[in-house]
Amino acid sequence: MAKTKGWAYLIILSGFILAHSACAQNPPFSGQAYVNEEKLVEKATFLFNNQQQLIPLLDVGELKIASVHFTYQYAAGFDSLLNKYTSIDSYNGTDYVTIKTLGDLDFDTKTYNTLIVQVNDADLENPAIIGFINDNQRIKNVIVAFFGTRDNLGKFDSVNAPVIWCPRPSPVAAFYSAQAIFGGVPITQNLIANYSAKYKRNSGFLTQKIRLGYTAPEEVGIKSSNLDEIDKIAYEAIRNQATPGCVVLVAKDGKVIFNKAYGYHTYDNVMPDKLNDIFDLASVTKVSATTMEAMRVYEEGRLNLDSTIGTYMPIARKTNKSDLAIRELLEHQSGLIPDIPTYEKLKPTDVSLDSSAVFTHKVVDHYFLRKDYFRDVMLTDIFNSPLRTRGQYVYSDLSMVMMQQILETITSTPLNTYVQKNFYDPLGMQTAGFLPLNRFPRTRIIPTENDQVFRHTLLIGYVHDPTAALLAGVSGNAGLFAGANDLAILYQMLLNKGMYGGVQYFKPSTVELFTAKQSAVSRRGLGFDRWDPIAERHYPSKMASDQTFGHTGYTGTCIWVDPKYNLVYVFLSNRVNPKVSDKLSSLNIRPRIQDAVYQAIDKGL
Repeated sequence: MAKTKGWAYLIILSGFILAHSACAQNPPFSGQAYVNEEKLVEKATFLFNNQQQLIPLLDVGELKIASVHFTYQYAAGFDSLLNKYTSIDSYNGTDYVTIKTLGDLDFDTKTYNTLIVQVNDADLENPAIIGFINDNQRIKNVIVAFFGTRDNLGKFDSVNAPVIWCPRPSPVAAFYSAQAIFGGVPITQNLIANYSAKYKRNSGFLTQKIRLGYTAPEEVGIKSSNLDEIDKIAYEAIRNQATPGCVVLVAKDGKVIFNKAYGYHTYDNVMPDKLNDIFDLASVTKVSATTMEAMRVYEEGRLNLDSTIGTYMPIARKTNKSDLAIRELLEHQSGLIPDIPTYEKLKPTDVSLDSSAVFTHKVVDHYFLRKDYFRDVMLTDIFNSPLRTRGQYVYSDLSMVMMQQILETITSTPLNTYVQKNFYDPLGMQTAGFLPLNRFPRTRIIPTENDQVFRHTLLIGYVHDPTAALLAGVSGNAGLFAGANDLAILYQMLLNKGMYGGVQYFKPSTVELFTAKQSAVSRRGLGFDRWDPIAERHYPSKMASDQTFGHTGYTGTCIWVDPKYNLVYVFLSNRVNPKVSDKLSSLNIRPRIQDAVYQAIDKGL
């Protein structure tokens, strides 16, 4: 079974290789043994021909990558790690090998601008492989990962493409080299002897870590067994039907040290949760999409936090919402009520079973909303709603719905398009985005509620939140879907003060401003939720520091960043399946898992 102890260690300690395999196996290295081997691999890994600084790869959003292997036994693990950074397609070169040519492989990989070629000693007995490398390096980016002996290093003397070489016959070498290509780990060594006419003493290139790495907890001073409490709490949640399944990820010091999937998509126990499954993030959208865009537009000088809704939206100027400040919206202190009626106000003339020029907004299969419904009904309702608590903290979905309208007016770009282009794609986030059914099969997406009131169907890939549903799945308050690894990337960028993958997405001052406590009447930042100073609330957990920022989501999700501990914590679940339940909260599952991480840190090795 894929949930056995050995399989869990393989996921945690080996870069999550073969995460979807049906059978378990004990890893060759785990815990401190993994870290010991990793350190030996680091000292035995070298980089050549990197004059153009191709490694670590930058601008991953512009790359289309194929990974080609021949007989290398750890190719699956190597490719698994590559896929943590961006989407790659794998090719088995042995399907193409002939004595003289690899022409068919050339043809099948012609649409890729980057090739990563894994080679071992046995592969070098076929001269066509070096020919394949040399032919392609003239017309596209080629990177060679060589796992073989020093005696064969000279066979790459004719190669000008970057070559990463590690002679250790270890799966950890595969994991390390794959991470090094993207800057998940650094390359720190130069040759200490002459190995060939080209590769001589002191040759080699050094690189820096610029992205998340994947390793064992011992690498950051945590004993693996001290994280076993996470298993207990997650299984408690499933046993008590607080959620059918969940995914937990922990990154510390820029390294993912724990990532595990538990349970199943639904309570029928048919489809196990997987590490790369896609969840409805609910209100985590507020910080992972809307606030991200607000930060960028603020930084560009196009959004003034003390300007008003009326400044950016002429349609609001004759309403009592005109003078509400952007800062008030982001702090949830504008006086807006929490929400407005949604599906309750729908009329038969507002919806259709089929799409058309009038009914353009898809709410769910065979349910289309007229395109002007938000403007004519919902926006009017927002403008006509009372302002009851201005200056006090009242959490309101309408705040972020209004922020969406303001940002789209400023940028002339839909929210989903803007964040995909400016953040998710450049960062290498493969699952994150709105409207996931446009890009992924339903089997990749975790079901939420079996909605028997509004849409009368099990929701899979359609946003759970009814307000967002009536905005066709793209809203400032909800609608974003993603997997755990993508959230880790996005929030590691914030933990890095806006830097990730060699790109400065935000100025450090912008990150500090939006994530810091802003108000005398609440714990909130600008968009971001934060640590609660009222001790008995233990929010977001008992042991979180006062620097912690993030957000929770109604569907059973959360993301928390604790700069004091250099920590990113992701919890994703579908606690609303098949119907809404408060057990995830009443059992304190999310905060208890978070505290289990802090306790493991305190215990150390």
